[in-house]
Amino acid sequence: MDLSTRKGLIRNRTDLAIQRQCDLLELNVSTYYYKPAEKTEAQKARTEGLRAAIDRWHTRMPYLGCRKLVTKLAGDGLRTHRKEVKRLMDEMGIYALYPKPNLSRRNKQHKVFPYLLRGKHIFLPNQVWAVDITYIKLKHGHMYLTAIIDWYSRYVLSWELSDTLDIGFVLEASRAALRVAVPKIMNSDQGSHYTSPKYTEIFIKAGSAISMDHKGRCFDNIFVERLWRSVKYELTYISEFRSPRELRTGLTQYFEYYNNQRHHQSLEYKTPAQVYIGK
Repeated sequence: MDLSTRKGLIRNRTDLAIQRQCDLLELNVSTYYYKPAEKTEAQKARTEGLRAAIDRWHTRMPYLGCRKLVTKLAGDGLRTHRKEVKRLMDEMGIYALYPKPNLSRRNKQHKVFPYLLRGKHIFLPNQVWAVDITYIKLKHGHMYLTAIIDWYSRYVLSWELSDTLDIGFVLEASRAALRVAVPKIMNSDQGSHYTSPKYTEIFIKAGSAISMDHKGRCFDNIFVERLWRSVKYELTYISEFRSPRELRTGLTQYFEYYNNQRHHQSLEYKTPAQVYIGK
């Protein structure tokens, strides 16, 4: 869970003191009360430029950590430092994809479900679904995109956009996907969105088993990572979306193309729709 999300969860209430709420969320109370100075337009533009560059390098080389990203950014003429890159990566919800003890931030108060895909042969649609979130740059600002895909066919069942990392858009995508079908297994990482009971109960009530990637298993959600790479290199990096509405229109057209026209070598040059629903 990123810093702004944790701060947003704290409420003035009589039954639980601010200090106790901060302790539960692993947040320093001074950080909660800190009010950053308003950024100038130049500072905002620089931050968005760094976000965009970090996103590009992460998509191209997802195994790069903060220190190596600082070097890559310097080669692009963007001067920064490790702490700033780490802070921006946390805000964007992205992490280097290599085995390490803490791949994804999670809420320690939430239940973590076991990993159910070890040695499992995936041979049918709706046997396993996967979900993830990625950062998308706009001309001025950014959005977050979540999508749910079918592992076997790579078919995108649903997707949603949000201007924050609040859990709402993940829940909406989950409900939309379940209107299409119900998976035997729903797989995700151990991020706070996916350990939240608000998310897990949606699939449990539908009859799905919940699976969560083990710490250090960095490629368990590789099919969604490949989807993000396709979305960015084939759409968002070559377009300049000026507003969330333009981005939504572009993504609607792209996912229609991706599901129904884009042939995949791994699917014997069939489209996801041909494999998922036999079109």
